[in-house]
Amino acid sequence: MITFQGRPLVAGRGQGPVLFSAEALSFWGGVDAATGMVIDRHHPLCGQSIADKVLVLPSGRGSCTGSAVMLQLLSSDHAPAAILICEKEEIITLGVVIAEKFFSKRIPVVRLSREDFLALARWNFAVVNNGVVSQEAVDVAATSTSKAELKLSDADEAMLSGAQGEAARLAMEVIVTMSEVYGATELLDITQAHIDGCIYTGDAGLGFAEHLAEVGAHVKVPTTLNAISVDRRMWRSLGVNPEFGDPSERLADAYVTMGARPTYTCAPYLLDSKPDANAQVAWGESNAVIYANSVLGARTLKYPDYLDICIAITGRAPRAGTHTDEGRQPQLKINVEEMPELEDAFYPLLGYHLGHLCGPRIPLIAGLKKANDDDLKAFSAAFGTTSAAPMFYMTGITPTPKHVDASTPSIEVSKADLAVTWSRLHHANGEVDLIALGNPHFSQSEFHHLAALCEGRKKHGSVKVIVTCGRDVHKLIKTDGTLARLTGFGLTILNDTCWCMIEKPVIPHHTKFIGTNSGKYVHYGPGISGITVRLGSLKDCVSAAVTGHWLATE
Repeated sequence: MITFQGRPLVAGRGQGPVLFSAEALSFWGGVDAATGMVIDRHHPLCGQSIADKVLVLPSGRGSCTGSAVMLQLLSSDHAPAAILICEKEEIITLGVVIAEKFFSKRIPVVRLSREDFLALARWNFAVVNNGVVSQEAVDVAATSTSKAELKLSDADEAMLSGAQGEAARLAMEVIVTMSEVYGATELLDITQAHIDGCIYTGDAGLGFAEHLAEVGAHVKVPTTLNAISVDRRMWRSLGVNPEFGDPSERLADAYVTMGARPTYTCAPYLLDSKPDANAQVAWGESNAVIYANSVLGARTLKYPDYLDICIAITGRAPRAGTHTDEGRQPQLKINVEEMPELEDAFYPLLGYHLGHLCGPRIPLIAGLKKANDDDLKAFSAAFGTTSAAPMFYMTGITPTPKHVDASTPSIEVSKADLAVTWSRLHHANGEVDLIALGNPHFSQSEFHHLAALCEGRKKHGSVKVIVTCGRDVHKLIKTDGTLARLTGFGLTILNDTCWCMIEKPVIPHHTKFIGTNSGKYVHYGPGISGITVRLGSLKDCVSAAVTGHWLATE
């Protein structure tokens, strides 16, 4: 009988039919938290259920909210029987850790060698017993694996013992467990946090947050909140069902009660509190993490939902990965063919394409001449959607790596390569019903660009145009006159929420075609909304809004 020995990230036993994919999967936007169905229309497993399967993937990818989806799947009994991976994976794993500690539900998560992982593509059924994977039951004790000893300070030990309250004890317990997963030998102080776990994915995540608030949790460092699931000032007038709107507000309130600042934005790098270079921070939200590491030069891991608040409560984080110099080194060189002057759709397209090539590897990207802050924002969002990497480098544009190993593998990306991806994401002709802008949240400069394109024009009567942005940016465009310039065009601006959380009825029920300039939303949108979504430049989106037709461009 064939058996494989792996490293159990979460111990336990499970068995079931093997569901294998060689492509990583984001649980947020990729798996329905209520049913366990794969909804990512770009993924090979789309349309299949992961419930009660031995799910075999290289790793998770994309959104930090994958941990929240995993928690909800376990709570509702739609989770896999076990998860087998072959690359570094913390997001899905954290969801399992939280489910075990707070709700006494657990499945095994095991990391295998690449060779053993690939062999499972030929298996129909698997039994997972702690770290042992076999085709039939094998009686083994809990697997003992060598772990780096985690050194805790006296203050850490005090929190872990409960001397600083139940909330700090629970938070430190989660941090200690995940530090073993990250391979950290010590913790470090962080100066700020950004909480992604305020997105409502179901009653499990709400229960977790409200429990922390009830036992007195309070953040130790300045903490901002990500976009939430509704516009707090408008959701009732938009017709959102109170069964969704009310718990979404309760979840936001729980984090505000814990001392988080109600910023409600997925672009915290647009706030006045953005971190300086080399600042040690703890950010959730995939695009924000990548932008912080790559563009600002701050240092954060790609923190899963719920670990972010635990770190904010304690002020302590694992010294691992991109918190360290060695964890920030490029692992892949990408040479991009010289391109002519391009519209703003280039960077979301490039990020989407390169993310697929990189997987979990940090790339050093060469060949690009210039990129502004909005270009890098769009790139970060798309790259963070299709990759599992926490950062990137762009030669001559972003902060440079301290060292590049001469043996680092290199690949070439041509204009023809990008044209194939562009065709897949952009090409379609037909009537457009909705233009979705602001994923991530629009910046003040993006609004300026939009106002220039809309000047003297009015949207078609059958087209809805919705832009999402943070309250702070909304205030800026009101003050500088941009909002007034846009009034005649006929668009709607929503605060607090973002496109990865927006569904019907905010999306009109008749909608069959959505146009966007977001590489992130063109990926997640079809699965979340069930509607065709196509990528274009901001100019393409405005033209479609005016004419009512999406016309493919080369």
